[in-house]
Amino acid sequence: MKTLGICWILYGLYRACVGVLALLLAQTATVMFGALLSRVSDPYTLMGTFHALYMGWIGVSFVCAALGILGGLALMRKAMDGRMLLLAASFFSLSDLPVGIALSVYTLIVLISGVPMAKEERA
Repeated sequence: MKTLGICWILYGLYRACVGVLALLLAQTATVMFGALLSRVSDPYTLMGTFHALYMGWIGVSFVCAALGILGGLALMRKAMDGRMLLLAASFFSLSDLPVGIALSVYTLIVLISGVPMAKEERA
């Protein structure tokens, strides 16, 4: 379980970096999406929808980062609350290709099926 905790901490740091990068590039993304709306009948509604979805994606990135880091640290300390945090992080990370899906599915299989821990972690 220690390896799984380390993987989640690294993935959480990655998602935090993605969220910060998305915040820094928000104006560029707005200009790029706005260039696509030159021939649309109601560009303001679509631009508002784009902003809502973009901010929602940034929010999900930060939530996944926080849950992943906190859950990974708790799992490394062998705390039971780490399992619940990682289950929540797994469900939020299922939309991230390819690393999020791989780590989330593996975590869900391990934590839901109750795979026994290694010998050194049982004591």
